[in-house]
Amino acid sequence: MSTAAFIVIAILTLAGALAAALLPKLIHAALCLVVAFVGIAAFFFLLGAEFVGLVQIFVYVGAVAVLIVFTILLTHHANEKTLGFNWVGILIALAVFSGLIWAILQTPGLAAVAPQIEALTVKRIGQALMTDYIWPLQCVGLLLTAALIGGLILVMEEKR
Repeated sequence: MSTAAFIVIAILTLAGALAAALLPKLIHAALCLVVAFVGIAAFFFLLGAEFVGLVQIFVYVGAVAVLIVFTILLTHHANEKTLGFNWVGILIALAVFSGLIWAILQTPGLAAVAPQIEALTVKRIGQALMTDYIWPLQCVGLLLTAALIGGLILVMEEKR
């Protein structure tokens, strides 16, 4: 069951990622990127990391992908022309992919047993965020709010 699920999720994730990279229309590419993000979250669920999968869905699908789609929809694309196929980009992507594969194949397997660590629960993560990391969390929230207000001001000025 898990092997079949892995194969289906891998095919859907790769199809979404390739479509996001190759589709000429930005909105279609952004929606295919959402499919790739959901596929990555499905991998986390398959591995038993439900918290990380939910964070993937909330942050990337729920926030980043929606922000990308809204950015595409709010910007003006009337004078945009479609460019030809980007062979330089393909060559760079293949070089990076080849380097990653080479690094993976050159890495020796780990023979040592990993030390046992205490299970990480949502309660422990929440306690850490609300005690030790409360100031960084509030600063990030303030920064994101300022960025949202700035983006709205830019869009409002463009419509005038």
